[in-house]
Amino acid sequence: MNSISPNLNIMIKACEKASKILIRDFGEVENLQVSLKGPKDFVTNSDKKVEKILIEELLKGKKNFSILSEEAGYIENSDKKNIWIIDPIDGTTNFLHGIPHFAISIALKSDNEIFSGLVFDPIKNEMFYAEKNNGAYFNNHRIRVSKKNNLDECLFATNISGAVQSDLNTRVTGCAALDLAYTGSGRFDGFFQNNINIWDIAAGVAIVQEAGGKVNDLNKYSSDNINIKASSININKKMLEKLNNF
Repeated sequence: MNSISPNLNIMIKACEKASKILIRDFGEVENLQVSLKGPKDFVTNSDKKVEKILIEELLKGKKNFSILSEEAGYIENSDKKNIWIIDPIDGTTNFLHGIPHFAISIALKSDNEIFSGLVFDPIKNEMFYAEKNNGAYFNNHRIRVSKKNNLDECLFATNISGAVQSDLNTRVTGCAALDLAYTGSGRFDGFFQNNINIWDIAAGVAIVQEAGGKVNDLNKYSSDNINIKASSININKKMLEKLNNF
């Protein structure tokens, strides 16, 4: 069992509270799939409800920290060096269509460095988290990246564009936060995607790095149009060679 810092504890509690709404609303989404109206408006409202709870709980714990969230944008508070980065539902399209593969993603950026991250899949009850110099964990168990050396044996997560443009073995799951969390835990061997937003990947980056992986091409000062490549150190150079033109 690892030691959980006060900041990470705030993130976990916020996530657990918001996930109750998410689980309940996902049940409604499944019912709305067969209705004439469809679930789109309902999902938009769900996204905002979850975000509201996360912001309230995070600021309750650290009222001076600033916020960067997918829906609300940047909320500047007195402490501009510490920023909570939030994606209330990463994998919204999956959620919208009743596909149980999405996550809440929260990261803490401190002095322009991603210091900690948490990715929670409420449907599978799987929580991945990490803090700088304290390792990465899955449901309180230490995790590490894959040890494979042969690219032909590896499986990489990406988006449609990445799958089409590369000749690596790929899967498109529609949830970048979980793709990175899975990379950190060895389920995937790597992840790559262009033009992605910081709230999609910030928590996952912390998890991969603390699990012993390497993250390339990440502009930590940008919030959008980010190009990212992440993998275990064992295959990183080979992966980059394969993705030279991506």
